[in-house]
Amino acid sequence: MVALNPISSYKRLVIKIGSALLVDNKTGLLRSNWLNSLCQDIAELQLQNYEIIIVSSGAMMLGRQILSLNAKNLTLEKLQACASVGQIALSQNWTNALSKYDLIGGQILITPNITEQRRFYLNAQTTINTLLELKAVPVINENDSVATAEIRYGDNDRLSARVASMIEADCLIILSDVDGLYSAPPQSDDKASHIAKVSEINKEIEAMAGASSSHLARGGMITKIEAAKIATQSGTDMIITSGTKNHSLKALIDGAKHTLFSANQCPKSARKRWILGTLEIAGKIYIDDGAAKALKNGNSLLPIGVTKVEGEFSRGDIVAIFCSNEKEIARGLAGMDNIDANLAKGKNSEAIFELFETISRTELVHADNLVLVTSNIGIK
Repeated sequence: MVALNPISSYKRLVIKIGSALLVDNKTGLLRSNWLNSLCQDIAELQLQNYEIIIVSSGAMMLGRQILSLNAKNLTLEKLQACASVGQIALSQNWTNALSKYDLIGGQILITPNITEQRRFYLNAQTTINTLLELKAVPVINENDSVATAEIRYGDNDRLSARVASMIEADCLIILSDVDGLYSAPPQSDDKASHIAKVSEINKEIEAMAGASSSHLARGGMITKIEAAKIATQSGTDMIITSGTKNHSLKALIDGAKHTLFSANQCPKSARKRWILGTLEIAGKIYIDDGAAKALKNGNSLLPIGVTKVEGEFSRGDIVAIFCSNEKEIARGLAGMDNIDANLAKGKNSEAIFELFETISRTELVHADNLVLVTSNIGIK
């Protein structure tokens, strides 16, 4: 019997790589053969029209080795120095490994404010989406060289889930030193049973998580459960599978053991509900009948159809959109601040490009960041 490919229904994948997989536990050196095999798997997935985003740990450990520092009991300042040195090494190694399979990598360093403050969120989202359009592979890591203990994610499991949510990924794949969730830590309990699918993360599931088994890793199963909460609530499925051997992605496709945490809604629906229900309105935009018709057909809101702009808002803030009879028909994330929106209203794209020399997109609200509403503010 041929094993079913667990990622066959997905298109956009975020793949999280832990330090313990990328860096040898004994030597502190990069596992080059492992990384090359992973990049070969990524190249084959890209040929099958998958979009691949990497969240990679390893910078700090590579920096420790380069600076000849002990792996334990370092001050925050020395950890930041390790991250600074290691980020260059990590980026170089990813570039070299991807290039062997004619792939281009693009490095993105992220701190929590980028995924939690809407203006930075949109900038990062746009960069990642543009890299994907250009068939490049975004390689993301937390910017540990500048983040303090108080403002760090602390692990790349939760960072990968935030990234998956931000870019509306179909699935987050966490490559780990275990092949999924067990009823108890398998290292200490030989009677632990493997959990193939989790439909709901409840207290029983949380109780199954144990601590990390490696000093190289900042996260254990506990942080993976936290990542699963973030991902599934955003409409993204999550898979935990073993990444210890070469070609671990190919092994997953071929039916390797894993745990699937399933979301109960798609990423786009989750995003629309987030826009609609969890953020305060910062401004109002009034549009003509032609623009209203375009929105109902699934198009973006362009400035040419805007008749009036009210309120003070920044790029990434929530705005309510009203048609000519002053009924609210949509809400979305503003693509411009209120000053630029007022300057751009009523103008076509060519005039806007002339008005703003550095602008790359002319949408006032992009279709991906817009949700139609009814009189009782429900999703249409």
